[in-house]
Amino acid sequence: MKFPDGFVWGAASSGPQSEGNFKKQHQNIFDYWYATSPEDFYEDVGPDLASNFYNDYPEDLVLMRRAGIKALRLSIQWTRLIDDLETGSLNADGVEFYTKLFKKMHEVGVEPYVNLFHFDMPVELQHKYGGWQSKHVTDLFELYASQAFKLFGDLVDNWFTFNEPKVIIDGQYLYQFHYPNLVDGPASVQVAYNVNLASAKAIRQFRKIVTNKNATIGSILNLTPAYPASDSSADQKAAEIAELWCNEMFLQPAIHGTYPEKLVKLLDEAGVLWQSTDEEIQLLKDNTIDQLGVNYYHPFRVQAPDVSPKSLQDWMPDIYFKEYLMPGRVDNVDKGWEIYPKALYDIAINVRDHYDNIPWFVSENGMGVSREERFLDDKGVVHDDYRIDFMRDHLSELYRGIEAGSNCNGYFSWTAIDNWSWKNAFRNRYGLIRNEIHTQTKTIKKSGQWYNKLSSTNTLTEK
Repeated sequence: MKFPDGFVWGAASSGPQSEGNFKKQHQNIFDYWYATSPEDFYEDVGPDLASNFYNDYPEDLVLMRRAGIKALRLSIQWTRLIDDLETGSLNADGVEFYTKLFKKMHEVGVEPYVNLFHFDMPVELQHKYGGWQSKHVTDLFELYASQAFKLFGDLVDNWFTFNEPKVIIDGQYLYQFHYPNLVDGPASVQVAYNVNLASAKAIRQFRKIVTNKNATIGSILNLTPAYPASDSSADQKAAEIAELWCNEMFLQPAIHGTYPEKLVKLLDEAGVLWQSTDEEIQLLKDNTIDQLGVNYYHPFRVQAPDVSPKSLQDWMPDIYFKEYLMPGRVDNVDKGWEIYPKALYDIAINVRDHYDNIPWFVSENGMGVSREERFLDDKGVVHDDYRIDFMRDHLSELYRGIEAGSNCNGYFSWTAIDNWSWKNAFRNRYGLIRNEIHTQTKTIKKSGQWYNKLSSTNTLTEK
């Protein structure tokens, strides 16, 4: 399977998961959570060191290039770049670090794909304003974004505003896996709106500031296609609402500048619709993305809920649908996620048919496995054939989508080097490159050797 000329083979990471906390000006919500409740994290491991990318990036980038990684999707940390969060003044060390990093990437031959927000809300803004519940915070984000564009507009061609906005609302406001671990359905609706608004505000600044004619700006969405458990009308309706909430609530504003009418009607009738202004709605319309990043790991199978959403209960999005676990499914048991590569083809066709066939790329796809030392050989190489099979199967479906006319131009594995993974710390490993965290010794896995061949030939071969 020969991929199109110019197809980009990359990997993805994030600042909070790789850099470590060296010389950071502010704590983000995970820094604070770990400092106050380290027992909530797997084996009490926090983000202080992560994979030491802050110090090791010159050597790490060379190692990535040897693993076939020609582009790296990473993030600037708001908490590192900005000194005063209210005025947007700059932190000198943060400016120096990212400037040197992006220059080194170009020198080594690893193209930077730069994301502005990867879950690292400054905890001061969370405590003072409620984080993304506040529209004032969207203004502060716009200020931060404008500083990044001014500083690095000539060093970066591929910009992105947010990574996985749905995870922000799921983790912080619904299902308690990101600080402050709230359960507040109505607040989650406003947060979803405010994050879309913040993205549009950042795009507005990009259009004003960045004169680099090669530069584009996008957003990175985790898409989990909703599949009904059966052909029954009740299951079909549940899947329709799940699709609206999980995917279209972010896809449609990003690409079309509008919200799905059915979703707006549903939320309005439930009395939980976000607060908006005509000016904001116009801002969303006028500031849509140039390209889309798609993070895909697993499908979302749903069935009708056991209890009618008309029942007297606190509003939550999942009063309309219930997760369904497919009997006999192939599962990544370490993560509890179904492995279903065909969904990547379905995403490709959906983008082609309903989203203007916008240029897009797979910005994350990968398999996290625990206890990978089980697969170490006597030379220190992890034989992770399961990861190779996972990528090959997903790339086969992606290739089918491209052959069918979907405008996909890249594939980025999650992740380059084993990194710190939020509350789960280093429980599951995702890297093409192993990180022995006690010594920070990094070695290319079998999957990294395979990926290098894939990247160099632009051709996927059958097993």
